[in-house]
Amino acid sequence: PFKEVARLLAAGRISGLPVVDEDDKVIGVVSETDLVIRQSEALDADESKRRFPFAELTPRARRQAARSRAFTAGQLMTEPPVTVHAEETIAQAARIMAQRQVERLPVLDEEDRLVGIVTRRDLLGVFLRPDAEIRDEVMEEVLIRALRLAPSTIDVFVVEGVVTLTGRLERRSQAEIAVSMTRQIDGVVAVIDQLTYCVDDPQPPFDERSRRGI
Repeated sequence: PFKEVARLLAAGRISGLPVVDEDDKVIGVVSETDLVIRQSEALDADESKRRFPFAELTPRARRQAARSRAFTAGQLMTEPPVTVHAEETIAQAARIMAQRQVERLPVLDEEDRLVGIVTRRDLLGVFLRPDAEIRDEVMEEVLIRALRLAPSTIDVFVVEGVVTLTGRLERRSQAEIAVSMTRQIDGVVAVIDQLTYCVDDPQPPFDERSRRGI
């Protein structure tokens, strides 16, 4: 109901709610803006009906009247919903928000069921990660796990989210992978590439890198 939606928004101190069906599939989003518009259109509809008895004959007036009579989340919501899958990166989520001009994204699992919600504030919080935490992830995920290199092979410096990679690698492809993967780490603002290499080899095929977990 309308009042339950308003209560949930106020109690949770949030500005929007995903609306789901009986299978936890997201079918829309209802926001504070939707509630405000509903109340505004209700007042406008009453005033229009009083002053212009035949106003509801126009398509726009009929849509406005229908929205002003909305009593449930399903009637109030904006649809279709703009969503993101859980495995998509922070950068992808930010890009979707910017392109679609939305404040929040319902997060879906592999079966398109709701598992959470990410907001612009959540994304901004990523860039507050400590530099030491970012450096540790670069060392562990990029150098050790992906490239299988000794931690001393590359020097990693992080200042205000800007990562500088310095060192000499055996192959050009390793350097390119190191820079590419570092850019995708949460909280990284930019990557300064100061890597050199001995052999100018071609980039390995995509399927080979995927098989190796790179």
